[in-house]
Amino acid sequence: MVAAPTMLPPKAGLDALPLEGRRVLVREDFNVPLEDGGRIRDDLRIRLGLPTLQELCRRGVRVICLTHLGRPGGRVDDRFRVAPVAQRLGELLGAPVQTAPDCIGPVAARAVATLLPGQVLLLENVRFHPGEEANDPAFAAELAALGEVFVNDAFGTAHRAHASTVGVAAYLPAIAGRLMEAELTRLQGLFEDPARPFLAVVGGSKLSTKVGLLLHLMPRLDGLFLGGAMAGTFFRAAGLGTGTSLVEEAQVDQARDVVRSARELGVDLRLPLDVVVAPHREAPVSQIEVRDAADIPADRMLLDVGPQTVAAWGAVLATAGTVIWNGPLGLYEQAPFRAGTEGVARAVTGGRATTICGGGDLAAALRAAGLAGGFTHVSSGGGATLTFLEGKVLPAVAVLRDGVAPPAARP
Repeated sequence: MVAAPTMLPPKAGLDALPLEGRRVLVREDFNVPLEDGGRIRDDLRIRLGLPTLQELCRRGVRVICLTHLGRPGGRVDDRFRVAPVAQRLGELLGAPVQTAPDCIGPVAARAVATLLPGQVLLLENVRFHPGEEANDPAFAAELAALGEVFVNDAFGTAHRAHASTVGVAAYLPAIAGRLMEAELTRLQGLFEDPARPFLAVVGGSKLSTKVGLLLHLMPRLDGLFLGGAMAGTFFRAAGLGTGTSLVEEAQVDQARDVVRSARELGVDLRLPLDVVVAPHREAPVSQIEVRDAADIPADRMLLDVGPQTVAAWGAVLATAGTVIWNGPLGLYEQAPFRAGTEGVARAVTGGRATTICGGGDLAAALRAAGLAGGFTHVSSGGGATLTFLEGKVLPAVAVLRDGVAPPAARP
């Protein structure tokens, strides 16, 4: 039995409370990739936080930012200090961003005390403390003591019950930032009233990580397109040869259940018609070939969907009203296996549909190809988006105050 999609109440945002002149603790996801020497390789996550921070500054708020950076393991690691983030954030805001050598304690309190209305302080990496990932109440209370209101704008971390995403909400009124609001509005809209036909493209390597998404989305879908290495498990379930492709043997019965559910619900489920195969991931171009999906050689592995699949899927996807896409269709990190993902992306964005990219690896692939701008919305979450689309509770969203739903339109 497939469960119906979950409907969530709207969350209170920046308009819900008087914030002018107050000390506002803002959780952002500034976990940007760093190169040796601390140079930021991609500042997208910083830019995504700008609308919230700019609005708070205009309103005369004393802005106290929290973020994690890297995986320092609950101890101080100079490779993951936030100074490069503060410098780039200041450049983007057009005003200096202050820093503090810790996120709690007297040094943090002194830094907060010097803030003037409209200024921004970025505290040191919250993951330098073991209490962050443990959601330790004492650590959360120390963070909360620095502010008067908590704003969570870090949708990408919303699936994690950490001190700076969940714990502080026990001590401060907690509301959503503009990025958090936008993410929840876009994703919730998929369950409320999607334009038809509503189609989903799901790729990636493992069915085990996507089965919850598939079963939760299907009651709303008109069509489902399954690719990526995950397709190998579906081919095995259908009795086809898979060569040396990745196959999750423990998920073969689950693949059959997905196909059965689609049939019962009247969802048009499509698997690749042809695939790009090679002896291994680093194979030279001379050993890469396109094969019918039912004719994968015993010594070859599936590494992308083929051109026939791109054309057939693209023709249908171009007629969609709404498309949600999670996971690349091939080994996009390597040039010979990008064509499937990029070709389907061009078809998806070439129509009239509302198009939602589910973040993570797919978002990275689309940005690298210069195709992300064609999507209506590219989620800032990876794991958070997947968790939401599976119908599960996002801990950092659950603790935010509920807002007021807009009045229903009159007939």
